[in-house]
Amino acid sequence: MQPGKLNLITDVPGLRVGNADDERLRSGVTVLVPDGEMVASVDSRGGGTGSREFDLLRPEATVQSVNAIVLSGGSAFGLDSAGGVMAGLREKGIGYRAGASIVPIVPAAILFDLNNGGDKNWGDASPYPTLGRTAYEAASDDFRLGNAGAGFGANAGGYKGGLGSASVRVADDGPTVGALVAVNAVGAVTYPTSGAFFAWASEAAGEFGGVMPVSEDRGSAVDMPKLAGPRENTTIGIVATDAALTKSQCRQFAIMAHQGLTRAIRPANTPFDGDVVFGVSTGIRPLADPVRDLATLGAHAADCLARAVARGVFEAESQGQSVSYREKFGFPCRTS
Repeated sequence: MQPGKLNLITDVPGLRVGNADDERLRSGVTVLVPDGEMVASVDSRGGGTGSREFDLLRPEATVQSVNAIVLSGGSAFGLDSAGGVMAGLREKGIGYRAGASIVPIVPAAILFDLNNGGDKNWGDASPYPTLGRTAYEAASDDFRLGNAGAGFGANAGGYKGGLGSASVRVADDGPTVGALVAVNAVGAVTYPTSGAFFAWASEAAGEFGGVMPVSEDRGSAVDMPKLAGPRENTTIGIVATDAALTKSQCRQFAIMAHQGLTRAIRPANTPFDGDVVFGVSTGIRPLADPVRDLATLGAHAADCLARAVARGVFEAESQGQSVSYREKFGFPCRTS
């Protein structure tokens, strides 16, 4: 298993990512933008999902491609960030064409970060449309992880949460699979004794510290934070490939990728979470065997998403009362 050049979802050809965040607000937005066509579907689980344009992503729905996907903090207020992205796309003439009209198609999912200590008293003018527009305009191949974008104000299983990403080349001459995730889970992400990430077995090149579990970590224990409340936690993510997938195949791709959340977070998909995984394809590489190849891509997507979850927490820095994994276990803090 070899990560792509950047070990980011943007190793998938034809994709860019933009982040925008506000330190005072302690929230932010992340946008995935394709260079051309992007087919997408979604798999939504958990009890507190906040979403936009999900019905359009059903395989039987008419519109086949989307123009961007938004991951945002801010709970339901964060759904407004898609409007800012739409404005940027429309200005460039990008969107679904209906006669003389252009309607950018921008699905979105949100996480709850309203009670993290940031200043949420923005009055009548929500900051999220502007954050969405700024994130869209910042889209590039390289982008920040940890305290960035939709992960800026996130918390995860007792640590500071964050934005994570990872990628893998399926073969030397094969497709690339990538994952992008904002980790704000109610469940734990590490073993209790060693501090090893649950995703440790999928780790590539020490990307989240290389800590391995110990025998004392064995056993089955569920540790639910006492202050967790309904709809206050969510992990929202995207898995992508340059293999050519239909909407129906993108849906299956996302379903398989959801296993990555259950490997990396315990428990996941709870009544407290609104866990969402989008599956997207840039359609560059045809599948030789549509069934077998899709199964292989989905398996890699699950591993990639699990790695991205761990990276999101590992790359985060302490914020307010939220202590980072790096601080607790003595890893050097990032300089940027």
